[in-house]
Amino acid sequence: MKKSSILALVFVFLFAAVLPQTVSADAVTGKTVVTLGADLTPEQRQSILQEMKADSNVQTIDVGIDDIRQYLHGGTSTGNAPAGGDNKAYSSAKITLTDPGNGIKVQANNVTRVTEQMYANALLTAGVQDADVHVTSPKPVTGTAALTGIMMAFEKASNKQISQEQRQVANEEMKQTSELGQKIGDKDKAAEFMTQVKDEIAKQQPKSKEEVRDIIVNVAGDLNINLNDQDINNITNVMFQFSQLNIDWDSLGSQLEKLKGSLGDLANSEEAQGFLDKILAWLSDLIHSLTGK
Repeated sequence: MKKSSILALVFVFLFAAVLPQTVSADAVTGKTVVTLGADLTPEQRQSILQEMKADSNVQTIDVGIDDIRQYLHGGTSTGNAPAGGDNKAYSSAKITLTDPGNGIKVQANNVTRVTEQMYANALLTAGVQDADVHVTSPKPVTGTAALTGIMMAFEKASNKQISQEQRQVANEEMKQTSELGQKIGDKDKAAEFMTQVKDEIAKQQPKSKEEVRDIIVNVAGDLNINLNDQDINNITNVMFQFSQLNIDWDSLGSQLEKLKGSLGDLANSEEAQGFLDKILAWLSDLIHSLTGK
């Protein structure tokens, strides 16, 4: 009787722990929106939709370079091109909103300058959380134009507005991270650097540019990245703007931990692919040594 009572209590506890997640899940969880580069041919559009495994009834948004400029610069078509400066809009993206706490997961194809972690980082700056993102192009592109499309898709899917300041800071952050990756010859390390900087900002909540600069210098030192004064100034400027955004720092910190965790899972999964082969090879060698065959 006592054992069954304990089991019943455990069941009730587990049920209570799981139920709030189901009840509190956002009503738009699972909503998918696709953005397609305005310069794609009809054949390319169809191929991309097939690659994304997008439903035939999925909501789509065409995004051109002028649309991107307008989105980033507050309703005017003037100003700089998106970070990196793609001249034509081929980059396309699919975003699917996921359950709270899942974090951001990005898959990228045919993108040359922007890594999946760079996208995830910039999207967190823009306030995008808990989403699966697929970025692709029919031909190799820098991938920088896709960020705006993803933000536009998120707004449509979630019925939430990303502030103009967040859009611009996210775009500039991607530009700085991409340029750093080009300079040091390691895009992944540049993305890791920016993740670490943002994590420290979320923890320390610096109040001045000097404090942000100190964080940048310290993280660069920890990762053995050599930055000159101009690099430090450029990154400090955008990261100080980031630190001044109206952000829920606890939530951001949690999302950053999810991002770092997903990167660790990816590394583990890549290692795991060869693990079984190593075990089988070891067993084969052992059998050979024991049998002499």
